[in-house]
Amino acid sequence: MNVVIIVGGGVFLLAVIIGILLYVLRHNKKKLTSTVSKVNNLSSDLQNEREKSEIIINSIEDGVILLDRDKVIRLINPSGSTITGWPVGEAVGISYQTVLKFINEKGELVSSDTHPIEKGMINVTPYRDNNANILTRNNKSLPVSISVSPLMDKRGNPEGAVAVFRDVTNERSEEKQRAEFISTASHEMRTPVAAIEGYLALALNEKVAKIDPKARDYLEKAHTSTQHLGKLFQDLLTAAKSEDGRITSHPVAVEMGQFLQEIVEDIRFTAEKKSMLVEYMIGGGNGGSISATAPTGQKVIKPLYFVHADPDRLREVIINLFDNAVKYSDQGKITIGLTGDDKVVQFRVADQGQGIPTEDVSHLFQKFYRVDNTSTRTIGGTGLGLFICRKIVELYNGRIWVESQVGKGSTFFINLPRLSTAQANSVLAQSAGPVESLPSGTL
Repeated sequence: MNVVIIVGGGVFLLAVIIGILLYVLRHNKKKLTSTVSKVNNLSSDLQNEREKSEIIINSIEDGVILLDRDKVIRLINPSGSTITGWPVGEAVGISYQTVLKFINEKGELVSSDTHPIEKGMINVTPYRDNNANILTRNNKSLPVSISVSPLMDKRGNPEGAVAVFRDVTNERSEEKQRAEFISTASHEMRTPVAAIEGYLALALNEKVAKIDPKARDYLEKAHTSTQHLGKLFQDLLTAAKSEDGRITSHPVAVEMGQFLQEIVEDIRFTAEKKSMLVEYMIGGGNGGSISATAPTGQKVIKPLYFVHADPDRLREVIINLFDNAVKYSDQGKITIGLTGDDKVVQFRVADQGQGIPTEDVSHLFQKFYRVDNTSTRTIGGTGLGLFICRKIVELYNGRIWVESQVGKGSTFFINLPRLSTAQANSVLAQSAGPVESLPSGTL
């Protein structure tokens, strides 16, 4: 069951109905088609926007709630009433905060600043949360997927918002079962695969076994395939853990400038094998940049960009993005850049490779999704790497996205909350006891 919430005072009802129809069309095509047919067949005395809207809103499985600009409920449809547990007559005329209570994974009420409605209204941009939980009037926790889209007047001022949330109890249950199966199967399969890989490695060792060149060629292919299978099981296990919160994480204060430079030195050889250049750039606060590969003897002042994260997990993300840049590029340069402001640290991995079609960009960080074209079919992959990257970045309250043009390359961006030097010192002190103070940077 789905619920649509509309927030607004003096909102054009037609705009609201259009917004609802666009959303509902994806989830209730058959029922919506039937409903629209009934609307079109109404007698002339019923052909007005209010009557049409009432028929549509009350017929669809998505529930509708209308709030005015003071966030007071003005309309709630039967589906909305069913999910929230509030009768229509009692819900109308009261604050949405009384009816729409959301809780976190610990069962605690979310604060007002993290409430889905507030996020949609404050940011004045569409907001979606597929992992929300609503607390019904009977204090029952109900998993929902919510989407909030603000409505603006002609002057660009917030006039209201359209939000949608659906009962996803069955979807969550099925996803949990799939995750448990994948986790168990991956864990159990890793041991025999590792054993096979080990025996193949012994067979290929000239000090252990003597084999003819043709047999060696077969064994090397089998060994490569076994390694790929082992990585697949490891990625499946990591993906399952990241979804249910079991992924290992030991966050500390990490200075990203030095951290990235060390990683670049370790991984640049992979690109150099394909005669590709690797560049590491540190951007200044004024938008300028300096190269981390400056000539010997040249002194540069590098700002300190601290984040609170597990360095092993960050390394996993960076190496994954770098490996993808190498795999999907035949020539050119790969740039790893770092910049930030007083609130955010941003680093990026840019290539000059094949690029990503526009229609694939929005799906790129989904589980098992791979761009399907003639150039990518020959390149191995599990379809889990970017999904795992997203989960790791979100673990540290960050954001990852990509900008790309076909034939011109791709740039993956990651934003993480920035720690000041004082905050970084405090984190280090808490994790390791008394330590020498870190040098002061730009903050």
